[in-house]
Formats: sequence, C-alpha cells, structure tokens
Amino acid sequence: MKLIDWIVTLVIMLMVIVFFCARRPPAWSHDSRARHMKGTRLLMQAACALWAALLAVTNGLFAVEGIAGVRPTAAESSAGIAVLLACSCYWSVRGRRLLKPRRIFAG
Repeated sequence: MKLIDWIVTLVIMLMVIVFFCARRPPAWSHDSRARHMKGTRLLMQAACALWAALLAVTNGLFAVEGIAGVRPTAAESSAGIAVLLACSCYWSVRGRRLLKPRRIFAG
C-alpha cells in the first residue's frame, strides 16, 4: 500500500471513532461531557498509535536509511513498535472505560 492509502485509512478510522462517539444525550452534565470528550480523545490516540505501529511493520522501519545520521537496529525498531502497540492498548482500554456511563450505585 502506498502512503496515501495509509493516510486515507487513518482518516477513515478517526472519522468512524468521532461518528460513534458523537452520540450523546442533550441533558448531560459538564462532567459527563468532559469524560466523554476525554474518552473520545483517548480512542483517537489509540487509533493513531496502532496505525503508526502497523505502518512501521508493513513499510518497514528497518528500511530507514538514517534520519539525521541515526540508523536504528532491528531491536530498536521492534522496541519502538512494541511501545506503540502497548500505548494503543492502554489508551483503548482507558477510553472505553471513560465512554461508559458512571454507575450510580456500585454493588
């Protein structure tokens, strides 16, 4: 896939997240709206991190000829990809928790 295809895929993912997270009751309090917006933002961050990790895997971060004279090794590239995937998972879990309505009475 070309880079343009990857960018279009990212834009579509972000639009889907915003579309599904935009539904909200009009009578929400300020705190609920802030929670919802933060959850949406975290899901968008997760999508961007996952997109970057997949782009690095498929297009090969290993093929980087050197940015500012730095040549990453295979272990460094794999560590960067693993960090992106871990951040994506963490942000996704946190975002989904924030999008759920608060429980009034915890049992």
